[in-house]
Amino acid sequence: MDLLCTKSATELAELIRSKKVSSKEVIEAHLARIEEVNPQVNAVTLILSESALIEAEKADASSEEERNRPLHGVPFTVKENIDLMGTPTTDGVPSRKNVMPKQNAPIVDRMVAAGAIPIGRTNLPELGMRLDTDNPLRGRTFNPWDRTLTPGGSSGGEAAAIATGMSPFGLGNDIGGSVRNPAYCCGIASLKPSIGRVPFVSSIEPVDIGIPGLFLSDGPMARSVNDLRIGLSVLSGRHLQDPQSLDVPLDGKIPDKLTAALVVEIEGYEIASSTRAEIKRAGRILADRGWRVEEVEAPEIERVNEVWGKIINIGGLGTELIKDIVKPETFAYFKQVGEIFDDPLLSLEEAIVERRRLRRLWSAFLTDYTVCIGPTWTNLPWPIDTDLDPKEGIHALRKSFQFITPGNALGLPSVALPTGVSDRLPTGIQIYADLYREDLCFLASEIIERESKCPTPIDPK
Repeated sequence: MDLLCTKSATELAELIRSKKVSSKEVIEAHLARIEEVNPQVNAVTLILSESALIEAEKADASSEEERNRPLHGVPFTVKENIDLMGTPTTDGVPSRKNVMPKQNAPIVDRMVAAGAIPIGRTNLPELGMRLDTDNPLRGRTFNPWDRTLTPGGSSGGEAAAIATGMSPFGLGNDIGGSVRNPAYCCGIASLKPSIGRVPFVSSIEPVDIGIPGLFLSDGPMARSVNDLRIGLSVLSGRHLQDPQSLDVPLDGKIPDKLTAALVVEIEGYEIASSTRAEIKRAGRILADRGWRVEEVEAPEIERVNEVWGKIINIGGLGTELIKDIVKPETFAYFKQVGEIFDDPLLSLEEAIVERRRLRRLWSAFLTDYTVCIGPTWTNLPWPIDTDLDPKEGIHALRKSFQFITPGNALGLPSVALPTGVSDRLPTGIQIYADLYREDLCFLASEIIERESKCPTPIDPK
């Protein structure tokens, strides 16, 4: 593996800025890495070699002022449900294989304005609605640690690309853990920002997904927390086409007394022993630096999941609206998910009221504690297509989701952080903070990261 493919996005930007290496050399190294390993994992669906090399030459000829941009000359990849002009926004379904966006998504424009160069598109499941990454248009993405296991979803292509050194930085999105699930499965870091922090805008119909859009955030994926921090600074801020987006300071007052809540038990669900060990070790790392650390029960996790399930189903999951554009087995899965997560005893109005109550409850909780640390998934990555199994799929899904949904249902920021390797698979934790306090997620994550390295990028196993 070329040494340049092992560097973080911010390290590459500094090397290019100081002229120790050219942007063209960086782009060529990552294109060569894609050619070398992508046939084994099928993470990158469209390689933008020609345009990327042209932009790299422009970056190398740019002014000193331009070279100071935070991601000048650095490559990045873009999930296939995020608009990138000149390439199709497929959503992983054949009927959209030639659907071309009218404009870039704001987050793509902001990356380009920061000097970054798109080098490829990455894979996702059909309509981005599975925790596995496979579709009839682009095929299956394999987990680079173990090809028999899911790479997660829906940003599984991004996670696998970053984990193998094909890209240092990627753009994904998260309505039910879709940047955090694959980060956990593939051993990289990701951020689900606070709702509204990063604008979501699409030029592909439907441009607005309705009430479930209350849960949706675009977010950065990388191999280091510092890259997530820089990425958020680039991506965040109000955009006129997203009425939910807003300008909020990236940093707030750091509490005089730093506290961490550890969630090592969730009633009715068993957390994998390796994950429990990593959560407790993260607590010890923080305690050694003066944090007060306590094991606690997270507030009303089951109710949070019920509220998320009711509202997400308003988007037509499992209805006839999507029957003709996905595989029959995928539609059956969607339908089953819709039935399981849509509580008939909970009305939409009640769910929205409950969401406000739960947001108040968690805001108080995350005022008492600076951060809350728990599992990303409660279970280990399961074998490919487990979610489609009519008997086992729903159980795997419900187990996986337990600590994911507070980020979406309540709009909270959350970092999925890799912490090492156990039994030849990556381990990781999830770190929550209160609304618009991504800086507190980063604060805790960076401390833990310094003593908890996951050895990505890796060669596919």
